[in-house]
Amino acid sequence: MKRFSSLFALFISIVAFSQQQGKLRKVATVGFLNVENLWDTIRSADYIDGTKDIKNPAFHRSIPIDSIKFLEAEKYDGPWSDGALIGKKVVREQGGSEEFTPKSPKNYGSKIYKAKLANEAKVISEMGAQYTKTAPAVVGLIEVENRQVIQDLVNEPALKKYDYGIIHYNSYDYRGIDVALIYQKRRFTPTNSLKKELVIYGDNGRREYTRDILVVTGFLDNEKVAFFMNHWPSRRGGEAISLPKRNAAAALLKQQMDSVRAADPTTKLFAMGDFNDDPVSPSLKNHLKAQANPKDLSEETPYLNLMYPLYKKGVASLAYQDAPNLFDQIIVSKNVISDQVTKEYSVYKTEIFAPAYLVNKEGNYKGYPFRSWNGDQFTGGYSDHFPAFVVLQKEP
Repeated sequence: MKRFSSLFALFISIVAFSQQQGKLRKVATVGFLNVENLWDTIRSADYIDGTKDIKNPAFHRSIPIDSIKFLEAEKYDGPWSDGALIGKKVVREQGGSEEFTPKSPKNYGSKIYKAKLANEAKVISEMGAQYTKTAPAVVGLIEVENRQVIQDLVNEPALKKYDYGIIHYNSYDYRGIDVALIYQKRRFTPTNSLKKELVIYGDNGRREYTRDILVVTGFLDNEKVAFFMNHWPSRRGGEAISLPKRNAAAALLKQQMDSVRAADPTTKLFAMGDFNDDPVSPSLKNHLKAQANPKDLSEETPYLNLMYPLYKKGVASLAYQDAPNLFDQIIVSKNVISDQVTKEYSVYKTEIFAPAYLVNKEGNYKGYPFRSWNGDQFTGGYSDHFPAFVVLQKEP
């Protein structure tokens, strides 16, 4: 099998589009990690209590299967969306929950779960630390089962001292996985959060349930910012056939970013996640209209894809059947780009984070991300994606 070690060099990086001189001043890391199926060990279902406010975590929560019999629930065959379920109490099965239990072929018990948590916490704590000497201020998470696994994650020794807060909403994803955001409470103050359901349909005309886009606004070190966490529909069935679903995700993301920017043009925007497309794909180029070069930024095209230069250099964040891709990307609004260090945050450096322990060192997958699972066998690895981060800098 062809090797990709050259594509997954350790600590591949670029200095972003400015040539700042002198040492870094005040710095902050913003990044994200695909935690590759972070499930707890209990078979679960989603319980939607539509009598509660939609923003209340109890509106849509994950519960153990055994507790269903103690809850009031009606039979429901309609569409799964928050709006349709207002006033109802229903149960929705999670398609992936049974796979991650002690009785499954994965033998997924507390020992593996604890190893998984420790691994992901180690990666998060070290993202950007070579520049900032601390853990990231804000971190997006992809492929989490529920709020409890995130709570267990931030309570790990490698992260607990940073006092991370959690923003998470359950989605109607067919497998039962979500996106989320964690943040150092002393550095980021959220002012609003919401999820936007992505409504897409398969060739048979039936709705396909996927991850939401998470939108969070607030203040990072007293600067107004907005984060948009994404995990777009996969290429299942083929890249071309599935592309319209990601085009729809791009259109939804753009609409949300445009809306936040229109409400306050000074807000600094960060869209990040696993887009299941490369920076040159139609979804990102034509529908989100993410630009490759700062000189092309304008009021009509205000979003810059920080990963485009890395992509042109051959950098990848994952590989499937020997095909490298840079699906893990960070896109920012033009007011985060500056050729000078000022009293407001601007991009200093963007990286795909690939230290030696995250890279497979031998075998058919040498140079690939050191993933957690090889079929039903737990490898002791971390993720099938390398994480990504951006370091911001400003004068104190």
